[in-house]
Amino acid sequence: MKYSLIIFDWDGTLLDSAAAIVHAIQAACRDLDQPAPDDSRARHVIGLGLADAMRHAVPELPPDKCQAMIDRYRHHYLAADHELSLFAGTRDMLARLQADGHALAVATGKSRLGLERALDHSGLRPYFLASRCADECHSKPHPQMLHELLDEFAIAPEAALMIGDTTHDLQMAQNAGMDALAVTYGAHPAGQLLAHAPLAALASVPELDRWLQTHA
Repeated sequence: MKYSLIIFDWDGTLLDSAAAIVHAIQAACRDLDQPAPDDSRARHVIGLGLADAMRHAVPELPPDKCQAMIDRYRHHYLAADHELSLFAGTRDMLARLQADGHALAVATGKSRLGLERALDHSGLRPYFLASRCADECHSKPHPQMLHELLDEFAIAPEAALMIGDTTHDLQMAQNAGMDALAVTYGAHPAGQLLAHAPLAALASVPELDRWLQTHA
């Protein structure tokens, strides 16, 4: 196989959560009487660590209100995260990749607590051998998450593939010297993703699965 390790982003790549994240950011702003970003600006910060995401989404946010914004975001997101669903075909794709001998991992802007909750809710925990989160590494697009995963599996960058739905994911892969695939059904529009020259940009999980069967 070309890629012994395949690393997935979570939100917007495996889980259909972008709209819920946008809603939670905007609701948190209203709670704190801050100007709420429009959908496009809120979607752009998906994948970043929460502190970075809030600072980018709400540049007027006073520093002393950042933690309160994070807390209100979590309140709104966690109130409905159990209702979110995986993108169609996700479980079958992961099962096939695992059966074919690929090691699978996650690199996410979620906190460790948030990812553990998501792994349990989704039932995907058995498919992943390792993961890195934004509260234990530098936020994307810094390559620390990918560097640590490469070290954990003792493989070279050219033997690993990053898959994500944001420019943050693609830039992180570039910074780590890794190949990357974009999916266009998540947070960032296709034009922005293609500007970072991914190997391909796939419009659905079945398309992604077919690409991996042929090229991975």
